[in-house]
Amino acid sequence: MPIMNSLCWLCQQPLAIVQHGICSVCLNLLPSLPVCCPRCGLPASSQTRQCAECQIIPPEWQQLIAVSDYCSPLKYFISRLKFYGEDKYVPLLSRLLLLSWLNARRIRQLSRPDLLISVPLHHTRHWRRGFNQTDLIARRLSRWVNCRYLPDIISRHRPTPSQRNLSANQRQCNLMDAFSCNGDVRGQHIALLDDIVTTGSTVAEISRLLLLHGAASIQVWCLCRTLKS
Repeated sequence: MPIMNSLCWLCQQPLAIVQHGICSVCLNLLPSLPVCCPRCGLPASSQTRQCAECQIIPPEWQQLIAVSDYCSPLKYFISRLKFYGEDKYVPLLSRLLLLSWLNARRIRQLSRPDLLISVPLHHTRHWRRGFNQTDLIARRLSRWVNCRYLPDIISRHRPTPSQRNLSANQRQCNLMDAFSCNGDVRGQHIALLDDIVTTGSTVAEISRLLLLHGAASIQVWCLCRTLKS
């Protein structure tokens, strides 16, 4: 009899590789993204050409890679990790993001980043939570992608209220001058990792800061890209 930990979290069938968390059948049945703009990550007519909005007012970053919309089951997995500390979901979420990046790399001919950075928490929030969920995922991805990971190169020096219930305008103002760059990123092609991108205010502010310090390009990697307001 298989033990519970050897069963797929979705269909409860035995797993060939326990660390994967879900079976290959459920993996193929996960909600897929529609055709999305390679830059902003929102629905568009092409996955290789920028949408009309990005051609007029492009975001601060150059490419965006996401696993799915902010919906189940990823929404559940992220929530259990982020708010309940269930780190058993880290290998699964890391693997899903790796597969999405490899697929985008094949379709868009993306370059491998020189440096991986995760969106930081303010030290008081990190202390209360005990960990940074994006840091746990970034550490695995840096090994798998074979690029450097510098967890402290961006710091959040000003505590900010949660972004969840703020409007797009409020989110932007909330994050103004909240981050600092603590290292040399000149000429570096950077992957910036966040768990959920909604309006993009957080990754835009950090991307702006990195480019201001001489970064060559920014790829945003996220588990979920919210497609509906």
